[in-house]
Amino acid sequence: MRGMMRHLPPTLRLALVGAGGLLMLLACNLGTAEVAAPPTIVPRASATPPPTLGFSGAAGALRPQATIVPADVNAPMADPAREVAALMSAVELDRLMVHVQTLQNFYTRHVNSTQTSATQGIGAAREYISAQFRAIQQMSNGRLYTFDQEFQVTYASLTTRQYNVAAVIQGTEPGAGTVVVGAHYDSVGQPMDSGTAYAPGANDNATGVAAIIEIARILSTRPHRSSIMLVAFSAEEIGRRGSTAFARYLVDQRVDVIGMFNIDGIGNANDRRGNVNDTELRIFSDGPNETSPSRHMARTAEFISFTSGLPIKMIVEDAIDREGRYGDHFSFSEVGYPAIRFIQALEEKTNADPTDTIEFIEPEYFRRSVESILMVVSAYADGPRPPRNISLRDIGGGRSTLLWEPVPDATSYIIALRAPGSLRYDQQIEWSGTSIEWDGFRFYAGVAVAARGSNGIVGPLSAEYVIRR
Repeated sequence: MRGMMRHLPPTLRLALVGAGGLLMLLACNLGTAEVAAPPTIVPRASATPPPTLGFSGAAGALRPQATIVPADVNAPMADPAREVAALMSAVELDRLMVHVQTLQNFYTRHVNSTQTSATQGIGAAREYISAQFRAIQQMSNGRLYTFDQEFQVTYASLTTRQYNVAAVIQGTEPGAGTVVVGAHYDSVGQPMDSGTAYAPGANDNATGVAAIIEIARILSTRPHRSSIMLVAFSAEEIGRRGSTAFARYLVDQRVDVIGMFNIDGIGNANDRRGNVNDTELRIFSDGPNETSPSRHMARTAEFISFTSGLPIKMIVEDAIDREGRYGDHFSFSEVGYPAIRFIQALEEKTNADPTDTIEFIEPEYFRRSVESILMVVSAYADGPRPPRNISLRDIGGGRSTLLWEPVPDATSYIIALRAPGSLRYDQQIEWSGTSIEWDGFRFYAGVAVAARGSNGIVGPLSAEYVIRR
């Protein structure tokens, strides 16, 4: 497959691109389960604590206490903190800020702005992003390839050709799917239909574009199990037309997208009232809460951030976006791909704000946000595959056995437990076997399992097994 990829030219048009055929998936090798003892529960602190093991979530009524015994994880493994720190230390703040400043300096990135100037307009922005990807390609030892997707839009009575700029890092494991990381590079000013109004768009969304360029640079230095697509979308500000075209292209090419991460506005830690939150990112995703693949992806990202001890706490929101707002993750959810949006906890600038400039970016918060997103993306692309065939068997007396099939390279597993109605996984168990007998599962709405690899990194969660609604 790598040989096939080398024969592709570096820049491809929509009608010529066959990247979807290069991104295929291989199921994990599976073995037998073995029965282990009951688990130790690890509760997670939260602003609104989930029900404890001794009480029901409904009206606080008493319920039987679940049996708890020590966990059995004794196998030596790499220090996950060291692995996480090594990956995140590759993020260079100076590079991020240079990208933001350069994109801002194009004056506007409106879809109706000039496409012929080298120093101003959306054409200059597109060429800058493409040049960054090409430079990374040259240093990637053949791992990364870039292409453009061309599409047409009409806005404010003007029809233009627009371009999504994409880079692909081909995965090494057939069957491991494709991770898409996207950010829009267009901007708008006042009035919003003007192609000449000042539209610096530093936070919205030069920060997101800077993030995908830096993530591409870092991840292109080594092989990955899953393929990774990093895409700068045009025309988000006029109805996310670029991401709509790209998502439909992936469907037409039958690309197995295991998750889409939309990075849109991650550099402001303040709001307009002077409040500061430089410790959290919000995650938006399509509902409903109990059954949506996108909501499960949001929970998985939050789970990875907690388990990996990332510098930014990720908060799962009960909405696809802020009221009346949208983002490029919508386009992927609409065609059936799991998709989430990362955005800062507070918002200082409004959409189309001519004062959205680099002076208002909080550099350290921006850096830590990129580090945390990079780690979540890496867990999806490199972590052990999610365990398969989760089942819960009633063995009588209020006890059940949770079983799953073993994952190659797994040194242990983390069982995530979600309380009824909860947006996230509230408690977790680390376990070395592939089955657990316990009397506490019946108190939860759902359970999912993730594998920890020999390097200490935890992969994405399995699909949730529904215990009760």
